[in-house]
Amino acid sequence: MQQKLIVITGATGTGKTTVSRYLQATYNIRRVMTHTTRPMRVGEVDGVDYHFETPESFAKNHYIEHVTYAGYQYGSSFESLDEAWRRANFASIVLDTAGAITYAKTLGARIAVLYLTIEDPAVLKARLLARGDDPKMIAARLQSPEYSRDLRLPKALAPYAHVIVNDDWQAACVQIDRFMKQLAASAAGLTE
Repeated sequence: MQQKLIVITGATGTGKTTVSRYLQATYNIRRVMTHTTRPMRVGEVDGVDYHFETPESFAKNHYIEHVTYAGYQYGSSFESLDEAWRRANFASIVLDTAGAITYAKTLGARIAVLYLTIEDPAVLKARLLARGDDPKMIAARLQSPEYSRDLRLPKALAPYAHVIVNDDWQAACVQIDRFMKQLAASAAGLTE
């Protein structure tokens, strides 16, 4: 069976972490641990949600990609990807669209992209407030060029992408389940 990395991407607040948790709970697909210099949110745990780094420790890792988003650094290491693939044929990672493009260039057909979007922009701000983000941090994110960039599916990701509209969680789950069925069949060399 082919190893695949499910790249979960989209704008902030579209449900990337929720989808990652759903894939783990429903399909036992573990997330590649990424690194960040942003502060932990309430309830987050170092080594479970991210490797939380200082700017100095962040600079010492070996990255496939890394970006600055709303003033904080984010990156994913070669070591974390290799560890995930040692455990299972499927793994997932949550990235912004710039990081997803780097993975597409680096891994090509070994990735499948879940691009998350919502149709009502007001839902994004409500979700960010509900998860406990600082209102000033929310305002900075919604005004950032990275946020504007992530609102659209980049052309470079289109060949790998499955667009999931996440206005309604139950409807999104149906879309994700359909994607997983197709992915499993493809990785096994089956056709539908």
